[in-house]
Amino acid sequence: MNRRRWLTGAVATAATALLSACGQAGTSLAEQARRMGEGLTRRTQRLLIPRDALAPTYSRAEISPDFRANGSTDPAASDYLALKANDFADYRLVIDGLVERPLSLSLAELRTRPSQSQITKHDCVEGWTSIGEWTGVRLETLLNEAGLKPEARYIVIHCFDALTQTEDGDRYYESIDLIDARHPQTLLAWAMNGETLPVPHGAPLRLRVERQLGYKHAKYIRRIEAVESFAHIAGGKGGYWEDRGYEWYAGI
Repeated sequence: MNRRRWLTGAVATAATALLSACGQAGTSLAEQARRMGEGLTRRTQRLLIPRDALAPTYSRAEISPDFRANGSTDPAASDYLALKANDFADYRLVIDGLVERPLSLSLAELRTRPSQSQITKHDCVEGWTSIGEWTGVRLETLLNEAGLKPEARYIVIHCFDALTQTEDGDRYYESIDLIDARHPQTLLAWAMNGETLPVPHGAPLRLRVERQLGYKHAKYIRRIEAVESFAHIAGGKGGYWEDRGYEWYAGI
């Protein structure tokens, strides 16, 4: 692709997006600029980086001895506490929404699916990084098993935890598009550094979407939903932090 032509097109796209955003009543200039910048960043990365390009991987000698547990570290919701008390023996991962064959899988059943391990770097929006080894099943494997309907465009991850650590707090959730959902490094991890995933890091199951920032890596997963749009879910921005001003696309 001709570089000058691409840059000209990108600027034109940004200008069009800004004009469109400026026409939305009640939207601040800062919010308009943020949306425009996020959209341009996402389109640029999708255009320049191959869909299957891998995040860097590391050796076991490079694993961080003090991988930080961030966000929720011990959910207080009663349904989660009941599962934890029984060492998650009664846990079921539900996969539903726009799928042909809804699934409800125990941890034992999840472990019968093909698994993979990867040692990757976790980049937090707060500025810190840590390296850890994750083992689990590729999200794509389960989506293929469930069979996505043609209208499915996003995958929403519903979680047990509420950052307020109260029974009735807003539960954490996240969403990714099908490109990231089908990426070969996107895992539902049940192990960390060769051991059962600890509670502070998201037991019994957490998302690893290695080409995005840490707040996209949802912990304490209870349900995965295929949707055409996430506008009707919680605040409508596609994630707990996105509803509070973070960018939906957090590519790195």
